[in-house]
Amino acid sequence: MKSTKLAGRYAKALFDFASQQDEIEAVNKDLALIKSVLKDNSQLKAIIESPVIFPDKKNDIFADLFSGKISKTTFGFLSLIIKKKREPSLSIICDEYLSLYNIHHNIKIAQITTAVPLSEELATALKKLLEEETHATIQLQEKVDKNIIGGILVRIDDFLFNASILAKINKLRAEFSHNVYQAAF
Repeated sequence: MKSTKLAGRYAKALFDFASQQDEIEAVNKDLALIKSVLKDNSQLKAIIESPVIFPDKKNDIFADLFSGKISKTTFGFLSLIIKKKREPSLSIICDEYLSLYNIHHNIKIAQITTAVPLSEELATALKKLLEEETHATIQLQEKVDKNIIGGILVRIDDFLFNASILAKINKLRAEFSHNVYQAAF
């Protein structure tokens, strides 16, 4: 909980500063890049989060990795994070910033779960329908889960639409377990 609050404060401060500098888009791209690099390289993440490695060495690592690839604002922010020894929260800070960016641009993430991959045509139609319903720009995150048997599961923020066959089977199972009909022989 503390790290989420802390990450939210750092992300908000960075977002406000980027907004003042008119660099919201650039910082968003930079943080998405940093997040993907940390996600793809567990050794780098372990090095960055290690309390044993000196901050100067961590700054040098970030300089070598991202020199010329990220803005000065983002690099200055990374240096501040390292100086304040908050690098274990860097991934959460990136997530929080991306959330602030999405709120600022009225973008919602729709997590779509199906038993088989959606066709391009169906994904486009679903995205258009969700954009009309939410009055927001939708980014689809598709997931295939064979356990739902068929149908679709849509999650946007706190809204969940469950039209999966598994949900219908569970609903029928619950109804049949409470059946008041008694056969008289």
